[in-house]
Amino acid sequence: MRRADRLFLIINALRGRRTALPARQLAATLEVSLRTVYRDVADLQLSGVPIEGEAGVGYVLRKGSDIPPLMFSADELEALVAGTRFVRAFAGERLAREAQSALIKIEAVLPPDLREKSRQSRIYAPIWRDAEQSKVAVLLDQLHAAIATRHVLCLDYRDGEGRTSVREVEPLCLSFWGGAWTLGSWCRMRQQFRNFRPDRIAACRLPGETFEPVAGRDVAAYLAIMRGDYDGFE
Repeated sequence: MRRADRLFLIINALRGRRTALPARQLAATLEVSLRTVYRDVADLQLSGVPIEGEAGVGYVLRKGSDIPPLMFSADELEALVAGTRFVRAFAGERLAREAQSALIKIEAVLPPDLREKSRQSRIYAPIWRDAEQSKVAVLLDQLHAAIATRHVLCLDYRDGEGRTSVREVEPLCLSFWGGAWTLGSWCRMRQQFRNFRPDRIAACRLPGETFEPVAGRDVAAYLAIMRGDYDGFE
């Protein structure tokens, strides 16, 4: 279980209770050690969550209190809702699903007035995906995973003029330009940074090789070049 999910579950377990919840019961529910529960609760208290109690006694949320880290302004909340909707509409399937899950968790601990405001936002990003767009959404998940695990990719690629080639690349990042995604990569054939559009990738394979960041061809160098006059689009 991710730590962020565990902290959320601790807060949710304490909400609405009239009596202290023993740390041992929390540990059993979360399937972690008592030491982990003590550390997590201490971190939540330091961040401003009004948890009262102590080890060996139990914990409870201060009566009538809400959770300061999630006390967003109406504008902040609308920005989060809009961001979630854009991710759902334009990102890969996995990221879209996780964004929606995050918003549900946020809304679960909001006071009623802010929860209602989040549902009244009039900024939309409608999800209209045809078969080709759905295929790209799945591919974005594959590219995202390869970036995270530093797996070399072998791409069957068609450039803007319709020419095809096979490229072995070290994937560095994904960027959304308002109308299209690009995969920022180190292209081994060109020995330069190149941006590849996922909607032009006919096939994507994992040769089974990983790579390590190398100064001058890592994501920091890529971003530095992208801030300048860069024409390395394929």
